Amino acid sequence: MSLRTDTFDLGGLRLSSGEARRLELHTAIDPFTLGRERYAVEPALVAAALDVSRTTGSGYALRLRFDATVSGPCMRCLEPARPVFTVDVREVSQPGEGDELQSPYVEGGILDLHAWVRDALALSLPATLLCREECAGLCPTCGADLNAAGPDHGHERASDPRWAKLSEIRFE
Repeated sequence: MSLRTDTFDLGGLRLSSGEARRLELHTAIDPFTLGRERYAVEPALVAAALDVSRTTGSGYALRLRFDATVSGPCMRCLEPARPVFTVDVREVSQPGEGDELQSPYVEGGILDLHAWVRDALALSLPATLLCREECAGLCPTCGADLNAAGPDHGHERASDPRWAKLSEIRFE
C-alpha cells in the first residue's frame, strides 16, 4: 500500500535553479457536498504526478496531474453516478514577486498537497454531476425515471383553471 502524503517539503528535494523532478505521490480527497448531496472520491488514495521545477531565487513551478472518480447521486435522475475526472493544474510560487506569483498552497517551502488536490478537483467539476451525459432525469408530473420509461412516457395535459368558464360556452 502506498503512503499518504498530505504535505510535501519542496526544500528537501534540494533542487538548484532550472532543475526539475517528477514525483508520484498519493493523497486522499475529502468528500464534497454539492446541492445538499454528498459525493465521495475514489480511490481512497488518489495517485498524483507532481512535477517540481526550481525557478530563479527561492521559487517553484508546480504541475499536478491525477484522475479521480466522484460517486454519488445523479443530479437529474438520482441514480448512482460515477463520473471520472482528469485534472491537470499548475501553480507558481515565487515569494516576494507579488500576490499573483504566490501560491496559496506553498508556505515556507512546504506544499499543502491535500488542499491543492481537493481544490483542483472541485474547480474541474461541472455544475451538475450526471450518471451519463444524456441522462433524461425524472418526469416532473409523476417522478418516473425517464431513462427507463422511454419516449412514449407522457401525461394528459390538465386544463388551465383560468379558462374553465370558456368550456361552458355552447355554440349551437
